[in-house]
Amino acid sequence: MLKIENVDVSIQAVQILRSVSFELPTGNMAGLIGRNGAGKTTLMKSIMGLLKVSSGIVKFDDSDLLATPIHMRARMGIGYMPEDRRLIPDLTVEENLLLPAWAAKLPDAAARLEKVYHLIPEIRGFAPRKGLQISGGQQKLVAIGRALMCGDKLLLLDEPFEGVAPALAHRLVEVVGNLKKEGMSMILSESDLQHSERMADRVIVIDRGVVTTRS
Repeated sequence: MLKIENVDVSIQAVQILRSVSFELPTGNMAGLIGRNGAGKTTLMKSIMGLLKVSSGIVKFDDSDLLATPIHMRARMGIGYMPEDRRLIPDLTVEENLLLPAWAAKLPDAAARLEKVYHLIPEIRGFAPRKGLQISGGQQKLVAIGRALMCGDKLLLLDEPFEGVAPALAHRLVEVVGNLKKEGMSMILSESDLQHSERMADRVIVIDRGVVTTRS
């Protein structure tokens, strides 16, 4: 499904990713493991087209993502949850969820929203509240739900467990595990294997922009 081959990425003349290569088959989950600054977020942003790839190959379902406009990734079924969640505080939770579907002009936005509520039912309970009126942990749930609005084939989850209380982290593990059971392909980044070790089909270790271990 996803093929990364010899990808280099530089930011302001500083090389961040160096010859990164791996493949993610359909229905698999990869744990992307590395300390802060190792290149995890840069890799995810590069797949989403938010950062320019200097050289290499990025393919999704045999389509060349490097030749694909950024906005088309949502229509291709790729969803992205950034580390900092990036909810719009003055919009309601439901509006935050619907925003990527609206932006991508998806005709079945309402049906996609109902699927999110089915997969993460607690979101429905605070859907009318503003983004700034919910806790950090609840924002993580909403951010995953927002990624799901378009990401019905591949999810990129950047540090979904970081900074949340243990009880909510456990709930997030349940949510991610259920998505895996649904057959979703996922890349989930963490600083260690605390949460993803039992779920991941493979582990990708990245250090200073270089993939050092693949399993």
